[in-house]
Amino acid sequence: MALERSPLDDVHRRLGARMVPFGGWDMPLEYGPGTIAEHLACRRDAVVFDVSHLGTVRVDGPDALDRLQAAFTNDLGKVAPGRAQYTHLLDDTDASVLDDIIVWWHPDSSGGDRFDVMPNASNTDRVRDAVGGRETTHERAVLAVQGPAARQRLAAVFPEAAAVRRFRVATATWQRTGCIVAGTGYTGEPGVEIAVPAESATALWEAVTAAGIEPAGLGARDTLRLEAGLPLYGHELGTGITPLQAGLGWVVAWAKPGFRGRTPLATERGRGISRRLAGIATAGRRPPRAGCPVRLDGQDGIVGEVTSGNFSPVLGHGIALAFLPPDVEVGTPVTVDVRGTALAGTVTTTPFVTSAG
Repeated sequence: MALERSPLDDVHRRLGARMVPFGGWDMPLEYGPGTIAEHLACRRDAVVFDVSHLGTVRVDGPDALDRLQAAFTNDLGKVAPGRAQYTHLLDDTDASVLDDIIVWWHPDSSGGDRFDVMPNASNTDRVRDAVGGRETTHERAVLAVQGPAARQRLAAVFPEAAAVRRFRVATATWQRTGCIVAGTGYTGEPGVEIAVPAESATALWEAVTAAGIEPAGLGARDTLRLEAGLPLYGHELGTGITPLQAGLGWVVAWAKPGFRGRTPLATERGRGISRRLAGIATAGRRPPRAGCPVRLDGQDGIVGEVTSGNFSPVLGHGIALAFLPPDVEVGTPVTVDVRGTALAGTVTTTPFVTSAG
């Protein structure tokens, strides 16, 4: 099957991006400066990512709110039009996380509630089957402008977008082009994500980069989210992994009746989790990797497994997320086996790196 291409595909190729398959899309992994340079640019200044591979399912109509409430774990009743909310879609049998999602609740509800449900690229069909609606992924591009200087630099070319605050959603006009802007992102830094009509995406990208906002690829997006301790579907979330195991119990609105997967999740809450997601900091530059076994220091038995691991450009050593027994405490020495090499590590809290913005 041919890979999908972003509306910004030609731009990435002109910039010499290294393109890789991701979630069924051909997307930029990194540009000329490389992943570490792009990562540090985001932590210190501002970058722009093309995240058009993320799905968008438009859900509207008189029953739109009820459909989302019945499907997702979080409670949209806690927010209002003009806000975004992080939530989960669960398997109704074992409460596995089928996807983690951002819901953008459009600010203009004069014609009834309207939501843009933003699933991971590979899960768009699954989410649409759960909530209905219409996929609009191919009608727009999504630019994520992130970093401590993101809003300051963006204000020079798109002040309405720069003014959108954290977890707010607004309509904004750029050169007579209507956009939807949300104060969301996946880096641990301040910023916004801009959904722009596909035909205007290149012009907006060029204006944003002309303002001194550097392009960054999915490689840096992954290392940034790992430093921030944010989960990635297929690693920290997915088949056999519940929100409680992933340390995301706050995304479950227990007072809301009847959401999908509530019954098996309540059963797990009652008996207690058998594992929990934890951070591990390792010594040296060699990073842990997903799938590496974890042992308690000085013991032979495997107690857990790394779900994501990499070198932290900010900290200068390896970091990882791993599922461990729930009684393993912060500060516990561990060993991570990386292709026959034992890396010394310590269980630590997350995020590994706190935003500079």
